[in-house]
Amino acid sequence: MIRTVKLLLLLLIIGLFPQLAQAQDTIAPRLIWAVNKVDFGTVLEEQGSQMAEFQFTHTQDSLFYIETVVTDCGCTTVDYTEDTLRVGESGTLRVSFDPSSGVGPFSRMIVVKGNLFGVQDTLYIEGNAIPRASDPERTYRTRKGDLGFRLPKINVGEVFTNVPKLKQVEVYNFGDQPFYKDSLAYAGPEYIQVGQLTDSIMPKDRGLLQLVYDGSAKGDLGYFEDQVSLNWQDSTTFIQLEVLADVFEYYAPFAKDNLNLVPQLVVEPKEIDLKTIKSTAVQVEYVVLSNRGKEVLEIKKVQGNCDCLKLELPKTDLDPGESIQLKVVFDPKGRKGIDQRNIYVFSNDPLNPVQLFLVKSRVE
Repeated sequence: MIRTVKLLLLLLIIGLFPQLAQAQDTIAPRLIWAVNKVDFGTVLEEQGSQMAEFQFTHTQDSLFYIETVVTDCGCTTVDYTEDTLRVGESGTLRVSFDPSSGVGPFSRMIVVKGNLFGVQDTLYIEGNAIPRASDPERTYRTRKGDLGFRLPKINVGEVFTNVPKLKQVEVYNFGDQPFYKDSLAYAGPEYIQVGQLTDSIMPKDRGLLQLVYDGSAKGDLGYFEDQVSLNWQDSTTFIQLEVLADVFEYYAPFAKDNLNLVPQLVVEPKEIDLKTIKSTAVQVEYVVLSNRGKEVLEIKKVQGNCDCLKLELPKTDLDPGESIQLKVVFDPKGRKGIDQRNIYVFSNDPLNPVQLFLVKSRVE
């Protein structure tokens, strides 16, 4: 009986060999897409439907055509090449998005299925849809000349040194004259550029401005407030904008095996509690910065969030295993009650390029 079972199993395995070999020789047909995601950025409802175009190339020998396209939202419609393609031929898929279908950030998925085995690709469109304001006076409360803004300052957010950060800003024209794109002149730091996205901002209508913040060109790290000026020559309108940004050094991912070879910053302690202090008593404390890595650690910057702090470093380069003391001087003059100061240490530690420690107190 046992010999019979073994024989049957052997015959079954032998019978499977041709099928396994055929499966290994089969290469699933693939489409090569120029891009698989399109970011519309900020989309105003009055701009109407937005169109994303995806180009693809058929790379296999078999004849190919798109069989079905499925989307995850009724706000999108799809049009695509229906021709049968030979190897090397290209096609197009167009996705139309209706911004009036929703409010706020959106991400939509489009699944493309072909007639051949293994062809099922996923595409994406994303952006931020903003509906019309029913009450512009209340929505755009910050007025700069004839232009209304939602907020008094433009916060670009986190900016890394490897790629410029884009920020689109919605504005409303309360005046009687249009603002034309080609008449806009910008004045400000070279690492910030401002342009007008919409060709015109008509009276009693909205438009979009775009800021480009280049962290690499800034040449510094930390939190910054900058002022830029815009002038539309046709309308003789001159306004100033405050731009906020946090600039961080970018470090590319590295292999796990190299974890112990890079610089490693250790900050001790992470919190200094001064307890109850008088507003007339200047406080002096020390924080130890150590390099636990195998390469030289570079302290690129130490920044506090208040002019009441003075920070002094004896040196900025630490050899492996070396430690130094950061002198922290806190002047509580003019302060009262519970107080917390944030201090940021920027270094070339690729795992933790920015570390925070706190100085807490209760000022009498």
